[in-house]
Amino acid sequence: MWLPALISQRIADMQAKGLKLSAEDIYSVNQASLKDAVVLFGSGCTGELISGEGLLITNHHCGYSQIQRHSSVEHDYLRDGFWAMNRGEELPNPGLTVKFLERMEDVTALIVDKGVSAEDLIRQATAGGKGLKAQVESLFYGNQYYLFVFREYSDVRLVGAPPSSIGKFGGDTDNWMWPRHTGDFSIFRVYADRDNNPAAYSPDNVPYTPKRFFTISRAGVKEGDFTFIYGCPGSTQEYIHSEGVRYVAEISDPAKVDLRTQRLDIQSKYMSQSQAVRIQYSSKYASVSNAWKKWQGEMKGIAKNNVVERKRRYEAAFEQWAKGTEYAGLTQKLAALYAELEPYNFAREMYQETAGTVEIASLAAALGRAADEEARERVRASFYKDYYQPIDRESFIAMMTEFGRRVPAGLVPAYYKDKLAQHGSIEAWADEIFSGDLGAAAEFSNRFTGWYREEIYPQVSRLNAAITALYKDYMRGQMAFEPERSFYPDANLTLRVAYGKVSGYAPADGVWYYPYSTLKGVMEKDNPDIFDYNIPQVLRDIYAKGGYEDVPVCFLATNHTTGGNSGSPVINADGNLIGINFDRVWEGTMSDIVFDPEICRNISLDIRYMLFIVENIGKAPHLLAEMRFAD
Repeated sequence: MWLPALISQRIADMQAKGLKLSAEDIYSVNQASLKDAVVLFGSGCTGELISGEGLLITNHHCGYSQIQRHSSVEHDYLRDGFWAMNRGEELPNPGLTVKFLERMEDVTALIVDKGVSAEDLIRQATAGGKGLKAQVESLFYGNQYYLFVFREYSDVRLVGAPPSSIGKFGGDTDNWMWPRHTGDFSIFRVYADRDNNPAAYSPDNVPYTPKRFFTISRAGVKEGDFTFIYGCPGSTQEYIHSEGVRYVAEISDPAKVDLRTQRLDIQSKYMSQSQAVRIQYSSKYASVSNAWKKWQGEMKGIAKNNVVERKRRYEAAFEQWAKGTEYAGLTQKLAALYAELEPYNFAREMYQETAGTVEIASLAAALGRAADEEARERVRASFYKDYYQPIDRESFIAMMTEFGRRVPAGLVPAYYKDKLAQHGSIEAWADEIFSGDLGAAAEFSNRFTGWYREEIYPQVSRLNAAITALYKDYMRGQMAFEPERSFYPDANLTLRVAYGKVSGYAPADGVWYYPYSTLKGVMEKDNPDIFDYNIPQVLRDIYAKGGYEDVPVCFLATNHTTGGNSGSPVINADGNLIGINFDRVWEGTMSDIVFDPEICRNISLDIRYMLFIVENIGKAPHLLAEMRFAD
């Protein structure tokens, strides 16, 4: 996950593996480059421009909440899809933004040597620029600092989305799995004022004219082809201590998976009984289930690859090398801090996964923050549009039961104990919380928030600060210990380049997965009786005409990705768009902690499947006419 501004340090290796571009083609502040066609979509995905008229493509799951908000029983865009046949039909999305990276700059010397504050750097970088935003990020645990300057656009309109039975085909059953047959894309358009500057939504705005947009390749992919990904990976921990890994794999992930399994079962029960509830909770369900399944693969991958023991061996070798140096004893100090942190961190996670998920309490808290009655009414309207009390009540009973069972006894808040003593059971407590009077829900929110802020967060914050301070030294020590190793900074939702090749993999002994899937596989999975596999009838009708068996759907590559890379452009050796990244294989989800090139694969939508769906399902040739094709 290399910084684009430093891609010249990797370009020779990329070119040796097949890339035909220069470093300036990938990242430049002096001329239009591929970076200008890539955006941070919303707060946690990537998108890319695919026309000179602001047309943007990302994943269906990245645009899912916008599609869901526009959906109703009368206009079920989740079920039926949505296609704007002209600019006037494109749907605005209040609150949705996209950010283009203007530049990134190493400011380590300014911050460390000259004492310039991050706030001053941000102020200087954004002065006088329309829509300019900036942030200073610490890399390598504070050994390096970079300034990132963005231009943010807030008029982003929904243009097209396939039915969820295509965009989410396979649903949670196939999530994180291979082979995959998901048409995971949605299309938006960025709008600007008449000078191409960022502007709030207005009917007078015009499509944004990008500095650069992607040319689309229809040539396809084959095993061994060079690929690279340009996107905004969210978070990795490639250099953490063995005790951090042990906590994730043996303590945190198993507990969170169990809690989310219960919540998902409750949501699924009610969603299967009502179309209205399915629409209300579809986005919530997807949000809960995504990490739930990822954590399962992560803990299995860590165990299978013996990551904790490998880390311990590395730390032993490091300590042997570090004797007599400033780095001696660092790994033991980190282990001691992790041991002290564990109960508080576990209580924090249990709070977030239980009390923190009670929806009616979040409403009460939001109403408490609202400035006036008009604001409170907006909060109520937004909340109740996607709320079903039986789900919330049943989840409350399950989660608060688990809270009492799992949180270390010495850290359980007095409020929790008092309520159980008062009511005699969680079920009776639920009667009070869901009585219709929000006073009890507000008290619940306030008391749990107070407990967390006063008793848990200060300890977590203190210990994490101490751990981070040690990591600064440990990171520098690792670089000294392995001077020939190429280190890249952990992901932090800033723009990065990852490169690799199209490649299958062996998930188990005697099993080999080919790196591409086709429409034939969609039809093999098609099942009208199973929601996740019930494709639109129109797709069945098209397939029945014959000749569509080999329509490409998805492919695998060895690019290192993580959350935030959803929607990232997958680019070929010529710099053309060949796919849209949307997932990783389940066996390789431990790549946030350790990347194994033998098993870690990213899953991408083949761009040709997007074109096929737009033409044949969306009946939207006007969108294809905007795009530029290489072949």
